[in-house]
Amino acid sequence: MSKSIKIVKVLAASGVGSFFFDDQAAIKAGAARDGAAYLGEAVTPGYAHVREPSESVSVMLVLSDGYVAVGDCASVQYSGVGGREPRFHARQLAQQIEQDLGPRLLDLDIRRFRDAAAQAEAWISESIASRRAAAYGVSQALLNATAHAAGHHVMARVIKDEWALSDPLAAVPIYAQSGDDRHANVDKMILKGVPILPHGLINTLELVGPEGAELERYVRWIVARIKQLRTQPDYRPRIHLDVYGMVGALVQGSPDRTADILQRVEAAAGPFPLTIEHPLDAGSRDAQIKDLARLRQVLRARRSQVKIVADEWANTAEDINLFAVNQSADLIQVKTPDLGSIHNTIDAILDCHRHGVGPVLGGTCAETELSARATVHIGIATRVAQMLAKPGMGFDEGYTIVLNEMNRALRLDAYLDSAAA
Repeated sequence: MSKSIKIVKVLAASGVGSFFFDDQAAIKAGAARDGAAYLGEAVTPGYAHVREPSESVSVMLVLSDGYVAVGDCASVQYSGVGGREPRFHARQLAQQIEQDLGPRLLDLDIRRFRDAAAQAEAWISESIASRRAAAYGVSQALLNATAHAAGHHVMARVIKDEWALSDPLAAVPIYAQSGDDRHANVDKMILKGVPILPHGLINTLELVGPEGAELERYVRWIVARIKQLRTQPDYRPRIHLDVYGMVGALVQGSPDRTADILQRVEAAAGPFPLTIEHPLDAGSRDAQIKDLARLRQVLRARRSQVKIVADEWANTAEDINLFAVNQSADLIQVKTPDLGSIHNTIDAILDCHRHGVGPVLGGTCAETELSARATVHIGIATRVAQMLAKPGMGFDEGYTIVLNEMNRALRLDAYLDSAAA
């Protein structure tokens, strides 16, 4: 590890994300879908329209040996709601990173990522309003810089070493999302042997149907396609559906009645294990913790094997800790942009492990290929329960980015171990 490598310049370039920023509050209030757009007025601060192109900022740390370490600032699709930071504007954020933060980053010692990321996050909190988005991208670039300074360029190795993780790097199951194309993308997932599918984007009451009839019908169709299209008889993917709180909304938030519907969907899944993400939305963090815990207790009392994923209201490391401590879910989605600096994501994942809760390394369709590749290294170092294929809503692109980065990192890690032996 070279002591002479330093940051000599910080650059930032505005860009786009892989999907959109959507004003969820306006959509829930009745903004109508019009093709790829939404009609109506925005209601959440920071939005001029209900749907706006997602944005990103590439952070480039120019090092003294000429290497440029990179990371991308990004935010989630539904920025500004559910306790989340308001949406950012890329040109403004890029200017702030270069002019306000850049000079301070020149003093960082990049040999220790964890320390550097924490210090950078503190400086960001003092000077930048979109602190989580900024810290997300800056920390990725710092991790890249530390891996370069170490001479091996495997970011997962830095995480493993600095958090003193004893297990070797390992592949983790990838969870794919279909977007609105809920049928053709399922076929693609089955043909490619994806272990966890399809997300489904079940974000309206119509997609759930009376007493869950439409959701049950969709799951029966998925099961039929798996049996028809699988090329290996032992291919048994987990069916994971994100229902955006719609099941609970259908039954006025009742955990018991939500459980009734989930059990019918579980029966439709037959031999394939079922996971339901965000089955209900209780309107606040504490109420969400309480109602999800109740739902989980009801399901277990009925001997249901449905797994529940906490999503909304589990945004920060503190939130995730409370969900885990209270055993409110079988799994918790750790939404990487919402946690800001990626050292917080690592801490949150390890906290889930300590409490026997499965961490889902998530994120958003609205981020970039660069941020997706960086978070892959977190997943294989911390051995998450599953890792989201991202970014975008098209399946193929996100799956390719995440799977290939995972395989590259693991192959290089194995080579470095053999070369050192």
